[in-house]
Order: sequence, then structure tokens, then C-alpha cells
Amino acid sequence: MSETAVLFVCLGNICRSPLAEAAFRAEAERAGLQVRADSAGTADYHIGKPPDPRAIRTARAKGIDISGYRGRQAGAADFHAFTHIFALDHANLRNLERIAPAGHGAHLGLLLDLVPGQEGQAVADPWYGDEAGFEVTWAEVSAAARALVAELAR
Repeated sequence: MSETAVLFVCLGNICRSPLAEAAFRAEAERAGLQVRADSAGTADYHIGKPPDPRAIRTARAKGIDISGYRGRQAGAADFHAFTHIFALDHANLRNLERIAPAGHGAHLGLLLDLVPGQEGQAVADPWYGDEAGFEVTWAEVSAAARALVAELAR
């Protein structure tokens, strides 16, 4: 696969990973980078469901509409469909490592490993909090999106 394709993965695919996808799409577009992006969850809790309303509001406040995104579950085929797969935390990275087929060519890692000073850290999970938690998540995924776009543009 020659096209750069990036998948962002959290647990349910309704909070962190849709925001990461949105931030990356916006940064890539700003940089004029031709890439494909998607998000998924390792669990099947929210397949076909829209993002959490708080995530939709957070993205909308940044000028991005994610209301049309729909939750889906990551699978083995994603390791052949995407060049880069980023887990938003350690548990989901382990889940992805378990389903990764032998011989896949995708780069697999933690999203915040891209951000100097945040290597090895998980993206804040805003699920149990209020709107302020979604702003923290947005700041983290935006920093990672900028770093990833800069790396891909090289």
C-alpha cells in the first residue's frame, strides 16, 4: 500500500479516537497532505453509534463536524488496510497486538509517543468526566496530530 492511511483506536470509538481522527484530518488538510484517516474501537460497545455528544460539541467548537462518524470495531484486516495504527492507551495497544496478524506491515504504537515529553502516556479518557475533560483530550490529540503530520510531511 503506497497511500498513507492512519487509524486511531480507543475502546469504544465514541470519545478519544473520533477526536484524534478529526484533529489529524484537520492538520493534514491544513498541511496539504493527502492521507486517509479513520477511527475504531477494540470493543464492540458502540458499533454504528455516533460519537459521544460531548465529543461532537468539542469538535464543533473547533470548526469540525464529527456528527456523521460512526463507531466500528478494529479487526485484523485493519493491519493490511492502514499504514499506521495508533492506540490511545496501553490497554488498547495490547488489544491491538493480540489481534494483529502475522506479517502485517502497519506501524503500531501509542499515539502520544509522537509528542515530545508525553512518550509512553495515554490520551486522557474523558468518558466519566465533564466537558473540560474533552478539552484536555482535544489538546492531546491535536498535539499528536501536529507531530504526525510533520513526520509524514518529511
